[in-house]
Amino acid sequence: MTEPKPTLYLETSVVSYLTSRLSRDLVAAARQEITRRWWEQDVDKYDVFVSEVVIEEAGQGDDDTARKRLDILSRFPLLPSGDSVRRTAKLYAQNGVTPPSNPGDAAHLAFAAIGGIDFLVSWNFKHLVNAFVRRRLRDVNVRQGLHTPTICTPEELLGE
Repeated sequence: MTEPKPTLYLETSVVSYLTSRLSRDLVAAARQEITRRWWEQDVDKYDVFVSEVVIEEAGQGDDDTARKRLDILSRFPLLPSGDSVRRTAKLYAQNGVTPPSNPGDAAHLAFAAIGGIDFLVSWNFKHLVNAFVRRRLRDVNVRQGLHTPTICTPEELLGE
């Protein structure tokens, strides 16, 4: 019997790095290359999910680039939204897990937590892939009896 694949929530920044033109910024270019390599080698090792928030964010900006992002995302199922996701996102903002000014980031975390997702993959170091965010998220989730996903970058999942 084969083991089930780990589950993964694909945050918008990853698909943005995957579809964007090569950046002149060395750090951004390296992240683009890492994302493309991870995508080619490893994305199929996971049951990947997205949310309505990812779709909404991916649809913004330049029409051609947005279309590329949305085309890629169309192959993945949407996690269900509902009152529990909205309440949890609000709880995260109220408890300083994410800033209240960035409700989308709180929503990403809430979708992954409520969905029981193993990994939330992102390049958003300011509000998601951050040691302080991880600690605050874990603390809130423990108090609430919620699942805490592992928040990481595509680089951290390469070759697993």
